Amino acid sequence: MALDFSGQNLRGRNFKGRQDLAGANFSYADIRGANFTNANLTGANFSHAKAGLQRRWAILLVFVSCLLSGLSGFVWSLNGYLVSLIFNQSSLHNQIVGWTTLILLIAFFLTTIHQGVGTLAGAVAFVIAGAVVFATAVGTAVVLVGVSGEGISGSVAGSGAGALALAFAVAGSVVGSGALAGAFAIAKTGAALFAGSFAIAGTGAVFLAIFGVLTFLGGADFNIRISVTNAAGALVLDGSGILLSIYISWRAMKGDEKYSLVHNLAIAFAATGGTSFRGADLTNADFTQATLKSTDFRNTILICSRWHQAKMLDRVRPGSTYLQNSQVRQLLVTGQGQDNNFDREYLRGINLQKANLADASFIGADLSEANLQDADLSRAKLKQTQLDDTDLTGATLTGAYIEDWGITNTTKLHGVRCEYVFMRLPTKEDPDPLRKPDNKQEIFADGDFADFIKPIFDTLDLYHNQGVDPRAVAIAFKNLAQNHPEAELEIVAMEKRGDDKILLRAKTAAGSDKSQLSAEYFDDYNQLKALSQSQQLLLVEKDKRIISLENMVDTALKQPKFYTQGDTNMSDISGINIEGSSNVSGIAGNNSIANLGTISGNVSIALNQLPDSTDAEKPGIKELLSQLQDAIIQSTYLSEEDKAEALEQVNSLAEAGKSPQEPTKQKTAKTAITMLKGIFPGLPAIASLVEAGNKLLPAIAKLFGLG
Repeated sequence: MALDFSGQNLRGRNFKGRQDLAGANFSYADIRGANFTNANLTGANFSHAKAGLQRRWAILLVFVSCLLSGLSGFVWSLNGYLVSLIFNQSSLHNQIVGWTTLILLIAFFLTTIHQGVGTLAGAVAFVIAGAVVFATAVGTAVVLVGVSGEGISGSVAGSGAGALALAFAVAGSVVGSGALAGAFAIAKTGAALFAGSFAIAGTGAVFLAIFGVLTFLGGADFNIRISVTNAAGALVLDGSGILLSIYISWRAMKGDEKYSLVHNLAIAFAATGGTSFRGADLTNADFTQATLKSTDFRNTILICSRWHQAKMLDRVRPGSTYLQNSQVRQLLVTGQGQDNNFDREYLRGINLQKANLADASFIGADLSEANLQDADLSRAKLKQTQLDDTDLTGATLTGAYIEDWGITNTTKLHGVRCEYVFMRLPTKEDPDPLRKPDNKQEIFADGDFADFIKPIFDTLDLYHNQGVDPRAVAIAFKNLAQNHPEAELEIVAMEKRGDDKILLRAKTAAGSDKSQLSAEYFDDYNQLKALSQSQQLLLVEKDKRIISLENMVDTALKQPKFYTQGDTNMSDISGINIEGSSNVSGIAGNNSIANLGTISGNVSIALNQLPDSTDAEKPGIKELLSQLQDAIIQSTYLSEEDKAEALEQVNSLAEAGKSPQEPTKQKTAKTAITMLKGIFPGLPAIASLVEAGNKLLPAIAKLFGLG
């Protein structure tokens, strides 16, 4: 039975490593300072819980902040004094020191505003001019991030006490700034105050170094009596530093990437001593309306965790989880992501149940294991989106763009509401690319979309990414089918992916081990690919199934886009569609055979585009291929299937003959000639075929530079 801690005071409790907390109820509990490191909290309920710092940690941060704020006040005053030396008429050295300090500060101010403290320019400015403003900015950030409103009783009362304390903490004199910073800390304790003070101290160190260097180089006389001018200069600089620091901390807390370093430092120190879920398993945990400031989620498993209306989620320490993205945090809290861009984001395991994601873009994003139940994904861009084991039950996908999306046989599509989808992203020329159903007056009926899309993903995907050898592909696949009849392998698609790359998809029986099948196939394929053409031909031995599949692969590599399918009607208007039944017992069947007259006509068209030979006694590619075409058509010993295959290779040679010296064309020609040589052996020695096999092919090869 799940443990029940609802409504209890669990401040500072240690649950580290406990494995008995799955499904535990922590709703409305006070878990400030609790330690859940490496605990199993699968399905735990933290709704309305209050996380963050315990009071003693807040007081400690206040104390440290007071010390650092006092130091910062001294440093700012010191730099104000240095700038005021500009008005010292009695010493040229002092004036040089003053002007140098002013120039460095101005450079730092401008660079920090425009470039941010996290950039190279900001870093250089920090080193050269010091990080005074950076420090104070983080100090203000601390105020925003930390334990604001804790109500620690102290000497400060009223709404204006904190602001007055902040001003003097940063800009006041040594004693005044320290005292008032302490008052501010009591009124407004928290992470940002500590982080800001830390940064101020860092700034102080840099400026003290600058102060020493300038003193050494300039020989400044610091025995000069401090005048009214000196004091005024210090106050002006103090005020400028305060304003800039407030601006930077405000931008940092708003999630401005230029000041992410300030934000991250503030968050890191805020989480010290706060609630820790580091390394815990929070799969399916519920944080609805929980208060989560100063909480550590580093290395935490957050699969399908729920964050609806969670408070202060922007003040947690997220580590490398999806909580590090401010836009994602906003989506989790509000459920509103319409028209937002999440391209290439790592959102694995995110819970977006019932979220409004209409018109959102998830191009290349990883949404595997995510909960998208009842989410609105109308018109969403899902190109190359990874959706392995994603739950889309009841989701709306009408108008979505699903080009190359990564659904698998574990993607849940039950009850998906979808009237139509697009198989490509829109362009200005084609705003509705490859709409399915093709008829724009037709829509998917309830349940039809899942049935339509299912055959596309229930496949063994064999991706060949370099130097594709069509014959090796054909032999390896035939061997795989023969070795695993229980897998019921059936080719359903072939698609060209870029130059010399191809994706072969085969339908498999339910429960087939696709990993094992893929490994065995590629082991065999790589061995076959290493064989010579003659050795491969010995394995083929006139096996029409291998020749047919080889021809299909070779054709696919030559086309911009190529699909072939079995029972599923897939087509691509930019390429070739071959329909029919393509199973293991007859891999190509009617798939690879179009009308013989049509193929011959295509060959003639290709030949007519080749130039005539300029020497009547030396026929060129066009003349030799014409003779070869006639020999094939007139043969009474070649079957219709063999004629079709041979003419396809002649057509390939004709296309390659347009640029016979190009390496890719030569490779195509070599493959076609090898195929033709495999068709003719063993036939009766009729003159036309003897000439085709023994004379024409070597002559054609020579014209292609193939020896």
